[in-house]
Amino acid sequence: MNRFNRSDKPDWVPPRSSRLLDQVRERIRYLHYSLQTEKVYVHWAKAFVLWAARTHGGFRHPRDMGQVEVEGFLSMLANEKQVSPATHRQALNALLFLYRQVLGVELPWMNDIGRPPERKRIPVVLSPHEVQRVLRSTGQSGVFLPHALERKYPRAGESWAWFWVFPSPRLSTDPQTGVVRRHHLFEERLNRQLKKAVDQAGIAKPVSVHTLRHSFATHLLQAGTDIRTVQELLGHSDVSTTMIYTHVLKVAAGGTASLLDALAATAA
Repeated sequence: MNRFNRSDKPDWVPPRSSRLLDQVRERIRYLHYSLQTEKVYVHWAKAFVLWAARTHGGFRHPRDMGQVEVEGFLSMLANEKQVSPATHRQALNALLFLYRQVLGVELPWMNDIGRPPERKRIPVVLSPHEVQRVLRSTGQSGVFLPHALERKYPRAGESWAWFWVFPSPRLSTDPQTGVVRRHHLFEERLNRQLKKAVDQAGIAKPVSVHTLRHSFATHLLQAGTDIRTVQELLGHSDVSTTMIYTHVLKVAAGGTASLLDALAATAA
């Protein structure tokens, strides 16, 4: 028997697919979530069902499971797998999405489930000079321009407005013109290529793609940009999220003559 009441939320749309994981994908795409979110939520939905089958002796649909199973799965992740708080919250959010958005049911007891506290960390940032050194490792310029833009703007393909910041390591030949160009790097290879560029630039910092975002925000504040403007550019819904970058500047400024030198020293 279904343990839940069907949600009466007006934005819930019953999925057309018959398979659970396909239903998750369908709902994520309907809501225009990112491909990475789709992969993560499908992973946790599958992991939850498989864990419940092993633990309780057979496959059951999530709608036929409830608080005991959800709490048991999350407890297993924390105690047996010893996942990080971020991973634990990710799994919890995925199950919330599964029940609320895919199955259309509310979980009133979900608010009582303990959530790992977030650990606030000062983000790693690069100095403007370090960012330039990393970007200079992205290789050959010139990108493909769609439709007739290349004829209209012959040098646009070499401008930052069109150029891929992290291009593919392989060149590709345009089948129509025979011109050899680079296209963008596939998402799954981006971090590997970024690490390679950081190593080539001789930068000894734990750099990820998010580091470039952190650096961008910090440099804007350092140049005197209003915090609300930075919030809008980063797409933060709450300005308190953007305020972390003011802490970066405060920490960097302590006990040094140069703010830029302090910023680099703090991030190292």
